[in-house]
Amino acid sequence: MAALVGALVLTFRYGGQAAGPVGLFGRYAACWALFGLALLALRRVPASRVLPLLVAGAVAVTVTGLTAPPRTSTDSYRYAWDGRVQSAGISPYDHAPQAPALARLRDPWLFPTGAACRGPDLAPVPHTGAVPHCTRINRPSVHTIYPPVAEAYFLAVDRLSPAGARHTPLQAGAGVLALGVAGALLLVLRRRGGDLRGAAYWAWCPAVPVEAVNNAHVDVLGVLLTVVGLGLVAARTLGRRAAGGLFLGAAVATKLMPAVVLPGALSGVRRPREAAAVLLPAAAFTALAYLPYVLLSHGSVFGYLGGYVAEEGYDDASAGSRYALLRLLLPDAWALPVLLAGVAGLSVYVMWRGDPARPWSGALLVTGWAFVLLTPGYSWYALLLIALVALDGRWEWLGVALAGAAVYVLGPRFGFPAPLAALAYGAALALVLAMTAVRARRERRRPRRGPGGAAALP
Repeated sequence: MAALVGALVLTFRYGGQAAGPVGLFGRYAACWALFGLALLALRRVPASRVLPLLVAGAVAVTVTGLTAPPRTSTDSYRYAWDGRVQSAGISPYDHAPQAPALARLRDPWLFPTGAACRGPDLAPVPHTGAVPHCTRINRPSVHTIYPPVAEAYFLAVDRLSPAGARHTPLQAGAGVLALGVAGALLLVLRRRGGDLRGAAYWAWCPAVPVEAVNNAHVDVLGVLLTVVGLGLVAARTLGRRAAGGLFLGAAVATKLMPAVVLPGALSGVRRPREAAAVLLPAAAFTALAYLPYVLLSHGSVFGYLGGYVAEEGYDDASAGSRYALLRLLLPDAWALPVLLAGVAGLSVYVMWRGDPARPWSGALLVTGWAFVLLTPGYSWYALLLIALVALDGRWEWLGVALAGAAVYVLGPRFGFPAPLAALAYGAALALVLAMTAVRARRERRRPRRGPGGAAALP
């Protein structure tokens, strides 16, 4: 654990992708190797000492993300801007960051001028005069795409931040949320009688300080709401299921992606009212969360979402590294339909055969396969997957998170080719299939119990 914390600090001090993607990924890989060794060592720790060690490690790992400004993502600058715009009484969905109507809100941190515009990850901004103007915000010419709960979070952070704090409040807030996820995992595992060591899959994972804390991605808020929601759904009473549905709706209204866990939340549901107890509160919360912004905005509250989907190649399988594994076997035009059919089939299987006491198990299956088939290029998407691994215990799915990091970090070096994504996610899929076979073999060899509790003969 001490070596992992030290390696993380050195990784953040190394710099971002501009300092060299190959060297950066080498440091990432070292952190993941130390993470694996820490997990193996944790198995030998007596049960009475697991909780304090796990909490101490979670705090130490989380704090490393605060030791440097965001290294590999500029998304938090958009978060800060959206919060500032809302504090000025303006809907974040109405104007792009470079719009002249918002010029009075600009400051030298988010909108440098002159010689400060020579740094990396700076986008030019239209201006008059000879002095260059730029911004740290990515895609400054398009409207925001973040859902309302995320926007409310950005507003809260901006209101609570002291003047001149820059990126620090968003990182600190994300650190608190990351520790909140660890706490929620411990509570759910304790209540369900699970091994508390499972929470270490999240609390000690290098992706958490990198993506949730240092890069301050709002996904961590969606993960927290998802974990709480699934924990409530597992209680099985209609009241708890409805409360879980509210939390899941809040998660969807934070980043949309948590919608992929809804089939897991419906695991083993046989009666319509049990499904309605989850789905209706989730849908109602999502709609009501959008309502204030719909009333306050003059434009669409979905902003650049459609353009983002097209830009990232989700609607065109022939572009970029999306659907990389499917494209090895199928024509490009078949990739998206096969993905949708596959995820739909898995969802039906989970809802029909899943364990209602372990909704996260079905959620992990659907989410993991969605990642494998989609092969996303952004590593922070996997934060949701890591939390589901912590609940369920099938550690082999962590390989999918590492594959996403490989594609994101090494992609700029090689031009984001589909073969890189196919190699990374293919290795992750091989690990999942191998461990699934091992678990199935162990299950077959496990003695069956007879009526009196004695082992039944095979």
